Amino acid sequence: MTEKLYLKDSYLRETNAKITNINGSEITVDTDIFYPSGGGQPADSGKVLHKENEYTVNEIKKDGEDIVLLLDKAIDANKGDEIKEIIDWSKRYAHMKLHTAIHIIDGVLERDYNSSLITGNQIYDDRARIDISMDGLTKELASGIIEKANSVISEGHEVNVKFLTKEEAANKNLVRTQPGRELMSKLDIIRVIEIAGLDEQMDGGTHVKNTKEVGHITLESFENKGKQNKRLYIKLNG
Repeated sequence: MTEKLYLKDSYLRETNAKITNINGSEITVDTDIFYPSGGGQPADSGKVLHKENEYTVNEIKKDGEDIVLLLDKAIDANKGDEIKEIIDWSKRYAHMKLHTAIHIIDGVLERDYNSSLITGNQIYDDRARIDISMDGLTKELASGIIEKANSVISEGHEVNVKFLTKEEAANKNLVRTQPGRELMSKLDIIRVIEIAGLDEQMDGGTHVKNTKEVGHITLESFENKGKQNKRLYIKLNG
């Protein structure tokens, strides 16, 4: 089983790891800092160093409880050898800020509209897409929601990672979709992202430590996707 360091520390930029399996350009590692994608957040990128050789990490995938790194070429190494993992920090940090921004918007919807209305999202390197199912949502109202989210950002709320037992999580509103509830029912330990004073959600992605790091959210575009379904694209400044 791979120890997934990104679950505990999103700011870790490099680490040493051991190869537990090799298949040409694919290596399984005992320790990992690369996020393998999920929940709308894309995978990280970066490189692996082994002795005098450098390899680009083209893809990260899960294999059960293991993490497999797909490199740009076959690695000249043996099982048990030590490598260094180095993350593309600028890409990771951009994803962290956008992911926290989505949680802030979701928290505002839950707080001020009594319901989490986000039905889907996708993070890109420079922006994010948010799908919202909300009757009567106009561009003007969406702009107001973003304005409230920016107020939360400027207040400087701490963003905390917590690990709860199933019993501790039972009476908390940590998931707002049926697939999420089904997933949580299968877990013994639930990872939670808490935006202090605003929101708590089960989550497996990477986030900043304080809302001020997010910067300023700008509503880039607003699209109608049906009577109640609207699509927002956001960007961050600062």
